[in-house]
Amino acid sequence: MKGHKNPREIINMDRVTGLVPGSKENYNACLVIVDRFRKSFRCLPCHKEDTTMDTALSFWNNIIATCGLPPIIISDRDPKFTSESWTKLSDILGTKIKFYKAYHPQIDGISERMMKIMEDIITRFYAYGTEYENHEE
Repeated sequence: MKGHKNPREIINMDRVTGLVPGSKENYNACLVIVDRFRKSFRCLPCHKEDTTMDTALSFWNNIIATCGLPPIIISDRDPKFTSESWTKLSDILGTKIKFYKAYHPQIDGISERMMKIMEDIITRFYAYGTEYENHEE
């Protein structure tokens, strides 16, 4: 997807689950937000069991409140993102959520690469006994 000219104009959003718990909060997943313009990512630690509202609240508190509202959010069809709650939130805020099939490299190649990097970082942090929390590259 091309056409973005500014940071945070188009973001990819996905969840990585199945991580080894590596903090006192026992986080075992991350909500990964990729800025397609800057080719940077933000990893928000979470739990695999988090509800849709937990995920939306984390997105609100950590992305919208600090960086502003992206006009376009791209995500796979994870039930956490396709729920009525996300649809209502995007309607209220006036942002578009575009969905794609998972593992679609033409659309999501950058976020898949970023997630691989993030998994590697967390694995290395855990191997050295370091806790991971909120990390931005």
